[in-house]
Amino acid sequence: MSNYDVIIVGTGFAGSILAERLASQQGRRVLLIEQRDHVAGNMYDYQDEHGIRVHKYGPHLFRTNSPRVLAYISQFTGWHPYQHRVLAEVQGQLVPVPFNLTSLEKLLPDQAAELKDLLVGEFGMDVKVPVSVLRKHDDVRIRELGDFIFQNIYLNYTTKQWGDKPENLDFETITARVPVHLSYDDRYFQESHQALPKDGYTAMFEKMLAHPLIEVRLNTKASQLLSLQADTGAVLFEGRPFDGTVIYTGALDELFGYCYGELPYRSLRFDLETHDMDYYQPTATVNYPNTQAYTRITEYKHLMGVKPAKTTIMKEYPQEYDRRVPSKSIPYYPIPKDSNAELYAKYLKLAESFERLKLVGRLAEYRYYDMNNIIERALDVYEKEFADGSK
Repeated sequence: MSNYDVIIVGTGFAGSILAERLASQQGRRVLLIEQRDHVAGNMYDYQDEHGIRVHKYGPHLFRTNSPRVLAYISQFTGWHPYQHRVLAEVQGQLVPVPFNLTSLEKLLPDQAAELKDLLVGEFGMDVKVPVSVLRKHDDVRIRELGDFIFQNIYLNYTTKQWGDKPENLDFETITARVPVHLSYDDRYFQESHQALPKDGYTAMFEKMLAHPLIEVRLNTKASQLLSLQADTGAVLFEGRPFDGTVIYTGALDELFGYCYGELPYRSLRFDLETHDMDYYQPTATVNYPNTQAYTRITEYKHLMGVKPAKTTIMKEYPQEYDRRVPSKSIPYYPIPKDSNAELYAKYLKLAESFERLKLVGRLAEYRYYDMNNIIERALDVYEKEFADGSK
């Protein structure tokens, strides 16, 4: 017999929220398995030797319109208010992204007034329009603007980010996250609550997982403790049958030993530099859609309430994913293609043969979640599948 009621693989938002809910609300004994040497998944942050809080796996900005999400997360952290703004280097200028009316006036000054009137008349003010809608519009002027935005903002950035051309990807899904904004609001996000955890994400996760009924094992791969028997639907924990619930947030192909082949992902490389200067760039993030091998530079000092003497920047390089190469072995982004969705569906069908196996999260579900959405998803899973105490 196991000492645990629930085994959860992964200490990112999905795994940690479900662990916290099951332990604090239902008194379940939870084992969390984490292959890294720290909790918090890709949200992990730390303070470097210059006093700057760095997000190890790229910048993460909390925002939400959901009172439920805000109330839940606020149990574990105070907040440092922060409004994220992003610039992109386009044709030798730094312009706001998502592309907005300020971007239009900077890049097409002679046509901006006419195009603004045309866009606002067609779509309205303070609305977001996918670039694909502009490119397919009946009015040739709007189509040409859509093509201009596509060529200068999306095309090369997408190709660098995904290692493929937009026409070979589910481009609608990709661009839906950064539509054209018919507004002078230069903020990257418009959610009602935008902030950063006052003491960082890692401290927030540590408080979330501090319940005495939660045990965390770091530096541990799921395959070291768990095995699934497809012929019987049994789950073995440390070689013995486990009759509790297993919540899995990792890569689904890895869970089943890549029996149908590997699911494709994109990975990232982050290069850190510290500069002896006040600020390196005018805003926290500057995108480079066209001119550099990296896609963006993040300057973490902009995110902080305190301002150390030096500044630390992070250059972000998209790269191919290869689980056999340590520097490329983190799967950040599922690649949105029909063929990949079909392969995932085969693994999903196999997973469904295990009655008490629950799949939650970006890797387990092979879909991208923004931070606010994965928090909402984890809370939904708890309320719909566990809150009655029957599972």
